[in-house]
Amino acid sequence: MSISAQNLSYVFPNGLVGIHPTSFDLPPGSRTLLIGANGAGKSTLLRILAGKTLAKADSLIVQGFDPFRDCSPPGIRYLGTEWAGNPIVRHDIEVTQLLKYAGGDAYPDRRDHLVQLLDVDPTWHMHEVSDGERRRVQLVMGLLVPWETLLLDEVTVDLDVLARTNLLNFLKEETETRQATIVYATHIFDGLNEWPTHVAHMSQSTMLSCEPYGKVKEQFPGKSILEIALRWITGDMERRGPRQPRAKRQKVN
Repeated sequence: MSISAQNLSYVFPNGLVGIHPTSFDLPPGSRTLLIGANGAGKSTLLRILAGKTLAKADSLIVQGFDPFRDCSPPGIRYLGTEWAGNPIVRHDIEVTQLLKYAGGDAYPDRRDHLVQLLDVDPTWHMHEVSDGERRRVQLVMGLLVPWETLLLDEVTVDLDVLARTNLLNFLKEETETRQATIVYATHIFDGLNEWPTHVAHMSQSTMLSCEPYGKVKEQFPGKSILEIALRWITGDMERRGPRQPRAKRQKVN
């Protein structure tokens, strides 16, 4: 398995539960869509998978490594909030230089393909571009060096429909030709009806399910991924009831 979690859990330093104990396995070549409301635990889970946050020993293996204790081994790529907020991409620096720093000279064919795919102009200066253009440059940088496991946390929100479609097609091809593995958390479901191989459902820091997409579609015949997500999240909100103040949420003593 590319990702194997066994009784994986996490508690924040203040005692709030970040991830309730959960187990799941994701095979090579899988594309997992991570679905859940804001605050469901998706970002926390992705950070743990990336080795950004410590989980208990022997509970998580990604590409044969413990991603935290083995110091974020090569092949695991996390594109999330910290990556998106990197201040260097707002400075007066030319895209060509950024791509060189990101390793573009070592992978010229891949670099040129991504630049064309995401419609990036190498002569842009980063302090002059729009948010969507800046995000496209960031994606070229983040995807430039080949990866084995890619963890995406809401990184397509600024993309126009063409750039997003091209990106999704590229990611699908990566999983099919290189057997790379992707876990993707998003609230934008356009164009995703035939994209995932697996779908995971999180609610209130709990992984409620992680199954092959075909099995999920059997449970919701004729429903789009948007309709499935809407039904799940609506049910989650009904079960939760009125939102509780942070101080009253479940803590571990």
